[in-house]
Amino acid sequence: MADVPKDLLQQIERLEKLFTVDAHMLKKVTDHFITELDKGLSVEGGSIPMNPTWCMGFPTGDETGTFLALDMGGTNLRVCEIILTDQKSEFDIIQSKYRMPEELKTGESDELWEYIADCLQQFVETHHNGQKLDELHLGFTFSFPATQDYIDHGVLQRWTKGFDIAGVEGENVVPMFEAAIAKRGVPIKLTALINDTTGTMIASAYTDPKMKIGCIFGTGCNAAYMEDCGSIPKLAHMNLPKDMPMAINCEWGAFDNEHKVLPRTQYDIIVDKDSPRPGQQAFEKMIAGLYLGEIFRLVLVDLHDNKEIHIFEGQNIDKLRKAYTLDSSFLSLVEEDPFENLSETGDLFSNKLSITTTRPELELIRRLAELIGTRAARLSACGVAAIAKKKGYKTCHVGADGSVFNKYPHFKQRGAVALREILDWPAKKSPKEEDPIEILAAEDGSGVGAALIAALTLKRVKEGNFAGILHPEKYK
Repeated sequence: MADVPKDLLQQIERLEKLFTVDAHMLKKVTDHFITELDKGLSVEGGSIPMNPTWCMGFPTGDETGTFLALDMGGTNLRVCEIILTDQKSEFDIIQSKYRMPEELKTGESDELWEYIADCLQQFVETHHNGQKLDELHLGFTFSFPATQDYIDHGVLQRWTKGFDIAGVEGENVVPMFEAAIAKRGVPIKLTALINDTTGTMIASAYTDPKMKIGCIFGTGCNAAYMEDCGSIPKLAHMNLPKDMPMAINCEWGAFDNEHKVLPRTQYDIIVDKDSPRPGQQAFEKMIAGLYLGEIFRLVLVDLHDNKEIHIFEGQNIDKLRKAYTLDSSFLSLVEEDPFENLSETGDLFSNKLSITTTRPELELIRRLAELIGTRAARLSACGVAAIAKKKGYKTCHVGADGSVFNKYPHFKQRGAVALREILDWPAKKSPKEEDPIEILAAEDGSGVGAALIAALTLKRVKEGNFAGILHPEKYK
């Protein structure tokens, strides 16, 4: 960076100090994380909801049957038909994706459920044209924080991922969904309402017995793991067997809403203040795909507006001033630019933002993207380490899904380095040696996982175990 002017060099150094999270800070965050996980399981509760899911146990690999899975995430609606075959841990899948229209995210509740029911009807008619169908059991992946007193029930705690529909928060979403389905006469029974993170863990465990934790690092972030019912004080009144396993949907995006430990910058504070839910999802706002591009954008606007720093001088940056105009895929492209002169990044700024960049500006832009991406990966490892330490896992696999984990350059490697620092593992004897706890690309949780949880729920009903099932008569 010898040819970078002094003012930009000083800014790069300032940003490095601002966004770098060292090993000491990672350990501090992890220790506080463990405390908050425990608090979420207590009767009093805490910021992290730690929602019991009523998914009770891992699959054996012997599950069979045909199931539908519906995945309602941030950007798309996906419908799958999954056939669990009699070959151990094998399945066939047919799927269709439907775009989630932006206007539905802030529209009327009825419009949302009608649209989802239309997509399901379309899927069934396309793939079962004219066939007389038995009732299809459905696993519905509802990837929003929901309180579940039963597996076929879910009260939305709060909207996330840019959704803000009146009249749904604090309500059970299942009757709304079922009413829209009934109106169309489609032979579908909602068997299990699940979270994508729980589905990720279950789907990954179906093919990998070492799998103990499921994570999502995408538009949002979250984790799930299996807890013993005896270690969930808030369920003590239900007198469940103490050693019975229960999948916990952590909803850890809400970690440190009190701002006690996360190393927030002034840019993180602005992201929070200007979001639809200030004071919520503190952890998510530092590591999830929805926010990485916005942090990056805010830094660049701030640098341009500081007259002592000469960046994008004399240029109209109106496009850059538009909130959320950049997402994490923009940062991915910056980090992936293979050319020494960063010409692809220059083209990106020119085409998307109508900004002409100099070589020194491109050096700063590249470093800033690396710093934001690295901080996200390193902080994400704190949550994984916290669950592993809480449960005493010395070795296990962690199934991770989501666009940031799968597509963001170096996210996996940066997270692995941070995990090593937090858990004080000895240096590897060879590059091929596996880490004791390894974060791997997950199986399809919102599809296969949802189908498996529906299958496990049906199996429980057949065995006469109705714990956590609101309408057992539905499963007959």
